[in-house]
Amino acid sequence: MALIRLLQRTPDGDIVFREPTSGRVPAYAILSHTWGENEVVFQDIEPNAGTGKAVSKAGWRKIQFCADQAAADGLQYFWIDTCCIDKRNAVELGAAINSMFRWYQNASCCYVYLSDVSTAKGEGSDSTWKEAFRTSRWFQRGWTLQELLAPKLVEFFSLEGERLGNKLVLEPEIHNIIGIPEKALRGDALSNFSIKERRSWAERRNTTIEEDEAYCLIGIFNVSMALIYGEGRYHAFRRLEEEIHKLYKGIDLEQFDVELNLASLPQAAQFVGRGEELSKMHELLNGHGHSNRLAVVLHGLGGIGKTQLAVEHIRRHKEKHTAIFWLNTNDEDSLRLSFCNIAQQVLKYHPLTGVLSEVDLEGDLNQVVNAVKRWLDLQDNTRWLMVFDNYDNPRTPSSSDRSTVDIRRYLPESDHGSIIITTRSARVTQGQRLHVQKLTGIEDGLKILANMSGREIIENDPDARALVSKLDGLPLALSTAGAYLEHVTTSFAEYLRLYEASWLKLQRTSPTLDSYEDRSLYTTWQVTFDRIRKQNAASAQLLKLWAYFDKQDVWYGLLRHERYTEDECIRKLIEDEISFNEAIRLLCEYGLVHPEPSLEQRSGSAGYGVHSCVHSWTMFVLNGEWDHRLARLALTCVASKVPRTYIDRWWLLQQRLLQHAERHEQFITNGSMNIERMEWASHNLGDFYRNQGRLVEAEAMYSRALQGSEEALGPKHESTLLTVNNLGNLYIDQGRLAEAEVMYIRALQGREEVFGPKHVLTLNTVHNLSLLYANQGKLAEAEAMYDRALQGKEEVHGPKHISTLQTISNLGNLYKKQGKLTKAEAMYDQALQGKEEVLGPKNPSTLRTIRNLGSLYKKQGKLTEAEDMYVRALHGFEEALGPGILQSHLPALGTMFSFGDLLSKTGRKDRAKTMYGRALAGYTAVQGPSSKWCKELEYRLEALQVASVEPNEDQAKSAEVEAPRSGPLKRKHSAVIEDD
Repeated sequence: MALIRLLQRTPDGDIVFREPTSGRVPAYAILSHTWGENEVVFQDIEPNAGTGKAVSKAGWRKIQFCADQAAADGLQYFWIDTCCIDKRNAVELGAAINSMFRWYQNASCCYVYLSDVSTAKGEGSDSTWKEAFRTSRWFQRGWTLQELLAPKLVEFFSLEGERLGNKLVLEPEIHNIIGIPEKALRGDALSNFSIKERRSWAERRNTTIEEDEAYCLIGIFNVSMALIYGEGRYHAFRRLEEEIHKLYKGIDLEQFDVELNLASLPQAAQFVGRGEELSKMHELLNGHGHSNRLAVVLHGLGGIGKTQLAVEHIRRHKEKHTAIFWLNTNDEDSLRLSFCNIAQQVLKYHPLTGVLSEVDLEGDLNQVVNAVKRWLDLQDNTRWLMVFDNYDNPRTPSSSDRSTVDIRRYLPESDHGSIIITTRSARVTQGQRLHVQKLTGIEDGLKILANMSGREIIENDPDARALVSKLDGLPLALSTAGAYLEHVTTSFAEYLRLYEASWLKLQRTSPTLDSYEDRSLYTTWQVTFDRIRKQNAASAQLLKLWAYFDKQDVWYGLLRHERYTEDECIRKLIEDEISFNEAIRLLCEYGLVHPEPSLEQRSGSAGYGVHSCVHSWTMFVLNGEWDHRLARLALTCVASKVPRTYIDRWWLLQQRLLQHAERHEQFITNGSMNIERMEWASHNLGDFYRNQGRLVEAEAMYSRALQGSEEALGPKHESTLLTVNNLGNLYIDQGRLAEAEVMYIRALQGREEVFGPKHVLTLNTVHNLSLLYANQGKLAEAEAMYDRALQGKEEVHGPKHISTLQTISNLGNLYKKQGKLTKAEAMYDQALQGKEEVLGPKNPSTLRTIRNLGSLYKKQGKLTEAEDMYVRALHGFEEALGPGILQSHLPALGTMFSFGDLLSKTGRKDRAKTMYGRALAGYTAVQGPSSKWCKELEYRLEALQVASVEPNEDQAKSAEVEAPRSGPLKRKHSAVIEDD
């Protein structure tokens, strides 16, 4: 690189040249501009020339601006192309032009001086200069392209020297003006962009001298070439092309140059997105200091787009290779035939190639393979690229399957060249592995759907977006949907309905896709599944079982139980975690299953998921007929995991179960699931939905359980009475107190008859009747029942049992309702002390008692103490659950509600709004925007917003109680129902 000549302003104001000594270049600013008339040139400012002539020129204004701005930025030196190069010296000019990209790249800052953009007063508003900015001549010139891309920091200035913004701030406008990718504007290595793409950036730019159209791209392609002004545009570009090819393919490229056979490449017509993967591939295949052969393994789920990614990489970077060969690696025969095609392709362009010309291409194909490998191994043949596509059946050291392929036999032995391998197996290690995953942006999916269907302007179509969301970034599924919709009038919404109701028939009647050869969505995973089944039958059974769970978050603990013994494979998975891990690992290695560590489950180990399209395939293909055995097993797994509400982290576990419970609730409701003799499971799902505040679904589950238990076991059976009791609990949640009383009396009479008056189940119903009476205003009856329940529980369980402590806490609620605040406080203190000892200080049950104590303090007028309790409870919930799940935990939302009332009462309106808003968002997500708790919170927020006054006592009376974990506003208690 030529030594740069810099300018410096002396203390007395003169601007003079300073040539760095010893090759060390100080920090400097650099100017980018468009040339005009009367520019200051080298001879105007060279030593002994004086400054009179230079100052009199119009171009002096730019030099003065650059000096002033550099000084303002703390820089002594600056460089301007008009006067810092002696253009009379052809050698110096050539060296400068070949070095200029790096000069801009090494500058501390680049100032873009836009002489046709004004910010002068009277010229108009901000939008006026932006319009002038968009049409500035600077964006149309050839030389300014490198001046935009090379520097790390680019600042734009108006004619008056006013700063308009830097490249980062103005990036959206710049991108819209010239179309260069944002990554290039942000400094991504230009080698990451194809030669064709970089050429396109300069297509609409112009230069004063025709040869400069080529010369201004020297730095963009990182090449050097002699300047021959007068040779003409054509010859200048031809020489530039030669230098580019020398850089990428070597000086002797002709000796090994083989034209790309486009017919051998699969189609990838609807390729979109994948910018990060393409950049990573280019980085891995571009060397970056590696001396050995460069290889990339693209692995991932079938249909995810690995082959198309490889094709797109070739399209972008084919100029860098002397030869590109595509090989079919499905099996040994296909691979050997691919080598035969390579030999024919090489001989077509180099018929005298010694190592190939003497081989009989119709004879022993193993000899052909070896001959091609020898040609690839030739010392100077270093710029080839081989793509081994569909290497989905790799041979492993322990494999005895003769159908597997050992790719090592087909890899050249030399330490040069580039290799891409596409495979579904994560076991392939013959290169740097790159996991190709689903498209993450919905916009990319919409582009594929629009291109394949021929339907335009679908970006804002809610049905199209819903369909793309359902297909979840799988290119094969998106292309299949688009191909189906191309020649029919079916709407996006109707296609989605057909997809969910008649998946297999829809896929079988969809057109075949050229870009996926003879594969379709419903067959693409069958070969992989068959290979998995050969290796581990338990893996295959686990995938079949998955159809009856949700697609997301299946973990070993979900399957672990003691009730299943029919299938040997399934039994091993359930009983032995090592066997489960072995089975799931194989599914992960082939991409059919993926770990989900991002869920950060805090109630156990992280789970695994399957893609939504794979999940549909497991249901409609692997389980073409409903498998009642596996379905009942899955229901058993889910229902048996529903935790009691006092168990530590019960809400976290319920959140993990939610999507699986919803799937089985749907199966039960639509009649797919036979729950005969599984009434206990329906009952547990009722408990689950009630604890989630989803009371309609809970009632449906309880009703099914009760009907089944009565028919199969009789009205006095333990299971029947259990459901009767919990149905009464549900009716209290719904405010249906008379119906709840009928259920409780029936449960109490039955349990007293079957178990006796002192049995724990009988006492639980006594406890719940106490709660009901308190809600009905029968406070004396409620107190008598609580006394009976407490005396019995202390006798049966002892004073520190959680059930006893629940009754003590609820007795405190009753005393508070009766106005016996001192006795209520004593009950709360006793319950809190016991729960902290038995359950710990962060257990949700403990935290509910802390919140109730806060409500009591508020009623006593001890507002500081009340606030302390609310804050303690909320911090405890957040620490135990995490901020994400906190917003769906009903006891925590009730605490926010009560705390909001306290903040409102004490005049802290803004904090009250924040707390009410958090509670409203949570209740809306859990119970829906039409729930009465949401309506009440909206009323409170409106009162704060409009009237800016504290709600009156009638409006705020529910602040005196705990917001219930479920149910409408009628439930004015903070008690805990005793579940069985």
